[in-house]
Amino acid sequence: MAQSSIEWTEMTWDPTTGCTKISSGCKFCYAEIMSKRLQAMGVKKYQDNFKVRIHPEALKASYTWKSSKLVFVNSMSDLFHEKIPFEFIQKIFQTMNNNPQHVFRY
Repeated sequence: MAQSSIEWTEMTWDPTTGCTKISSGCKFCYAEIMSKRLQAMGVKKYQDNFKVRIHPEALKASYTWKSSKLVFVNSMSDLFHEKIPFEFIQKIFQTMNNNPQHVFRY
């Protein structure tokens, strides 16, 4: 989770990271470029660069926010990537359902 300077959100929340290039539209992927920068900065989530990974510890974040937030969900991956276990996707949605004070945007 991180505060965001994106005008339509306040926070980014990435319980998953990474993706697979599937078309020419992926050539200049913002998330892949950013993951390299975050890896160089030593951010643990990006130690494997842009490989698809789940981050169960991230599910706790929205429970700790003191006030309601506008949240961009999965700015750094494809939540519905074939390598993301369906059970983990269910946990993400359960977390969002458990926190109705926040507005989650995907």
